Amino acid sequence: MKITKEQISNGIWILAIVLILFTPLGFYPRVWVNKIVVTVLSPSTIDKDEQTTLKDYNWNLVDLDGKQTNLQSKKGEVVVINVWATWCPPCVAELPGFLELYEDYGDKVTFAFVANDEKQKVEAFLKKKEYNLPVYFQASTTPRELESSSIPVTYILDKQGNIVVDKTGAANWNSDKTRSLLDKLIAE
Repeated sequence: MKITKEQISNGIWILAIVLILFTPLGFYPRVWVNKIVVTVLSPSTIDKDEQTTLKDYNWNLVDLDGKQTNLQSKKGEVVVINVWATWCPPCVAELPGFLELYEDYGDKVTFAFVANDEKQKVEAFLKKKEYNLPVYFQASTTPRELESSSIPVTYILDKQGNIVVDKTGAANWNSDKTRSLLDKLIAE
C-alpha cells in the first residue's frame, strides 16, 4: 500500500492538533488563542431581574503571606472576584487585562484573585510575570452563589451584594464597558 502526500499531510495535521490539545506543548498556543478571544470579548452584565444576591459573605480566604481575611469584611463595597489557576490557558490569557484594571481601580474596588492551584506554583507564576495582584486561597467553603465547576470565573458584586456580572471563561476585563460599569457601581 502506497501512502500519498495527502495522507502524510493529514497525519501531520492530526499530530499537530493532538500535541496542541492534549500535551503540555499546547499550553502556550491555547493561551495565545485565548488572548485573541479576550481582545474582542467584554463581559456582560446580568439583567436586574435575573441577578442573584450574595446572601452569605462568610468566605475565609488566605493571602500569599498567610494572612486570613473574610469576604464579610468587604460587605458594602464593590467587589471583583476572579477564580483562576496557573495551569488554565484562559485564566493566564485574561490576567494582563485584570492587572491593568487593578492598577487603576485597586483603591476604589475590592479585588480578590482566588487561586485554584498550589501556593508555590502561584508564587512562581506571579514572580515570573511580575504581577502584583491580591491573590488568595480558599480557607472555607465557597458561598453557594459563587460556586462554579469551571474556571476562570469572575463575579462583580455591587455594594448591595447583587451579582451584576457572572462570567465563565476568558474576557477583556480592561474594556471600556467594564470600566464604565465599575464607575457606575462605585458612584451608587
